[in-house]
Amino acid sequence: MYSTRAVSNLFSKCLSVTTVVGAGAVRSVVPAISVTPKAIVPKDGKLESRSLIPFSPVSARARALPRVPARCGHTDLSVPDFTEYRRESTHDRSSPASDMGRRAATYLILAGGGVATVHAAKNIAIDFLASMSATADVLAMAKIEVDLTAIPEGKNAIFNWQGKPLFVRHRSQDEINLVKDTDLSTLRHPEHDHDRVQKPEWLILIGVCTHLGCVPIANEGDFGGYFCPCHGSHYDTSGRIRKGPAPANLEIPKYVFQTEDTLIVG
Repeated sequence: MYSTRAVSNLFSKCLSVTTVVGAGAVRSVVPAISVTPKAIVPKDGKLESRSLIPFSPVSARARALPRVPARCGHTDLSVPDFTEYRRESTHDRSSPASDMGRRAATYLILAGGGVATVHAAKNIAIDFLASMSATADVLAMAKIEVDLTAIPEGKNAIFNWQGKPLFVRHRSQDEINLVKDTDLSTLRHPEHDHDRVQKPEWLILIGVCTHLGCVPIANEGDFGGYFCPCHGSHYDTSGRIRKGPAPANLEIPKYVFQTEDTLIVG
């Protein structure tokens, strides 16, 4: 272990002894020396303030210390000249033409990178939003196509649409006349028949009873339309509630006739 003392320049001439302790077995190589310092008097005969500091006899003991490796800073190395590897336009760094050329290349690289980054961000955003959209099977169930030529007159066909029964009824002229002149004052949920159909011969309904969600039976009931056996709700051939606990008419989905014989629901 080494014990050292740092002394400022003001006291460096007055305190000139340091005791050094080294690890391991050491022995004295120089005996103790008693030194009596002298006052420092400059040549012009004037004493400085530091010469007035009192002195005391000091002693020093030199000991054999282990050799410590030292690192030296090399200041004689020259910096290599890379002029031969530089472009001719960059030899003169103070030339504005050289600086503008480098700036143009930098701006071009930054602009190209910016455009590529924006394009990549747009694709990532589109893919992320597309991942949250409905899947293919859900989209397939969103709409259903019905071939009307397969449904004879006076019959009711049932399809599965979005997990619900879909009634498609091909009404006869007698069924149309039966509901066409109904007195609205006698209905619990007043609606004209022409407001519930786009074509008089085709009635499109969601086959869910408006009472408790049962599925009515077609071509049954007191009015020849639909009958819910669970609680006794009777609907006419326009899907309007005429008797029983149901509070409203059967629901009509959104649909369109793509052609004369093709129906699209949804």
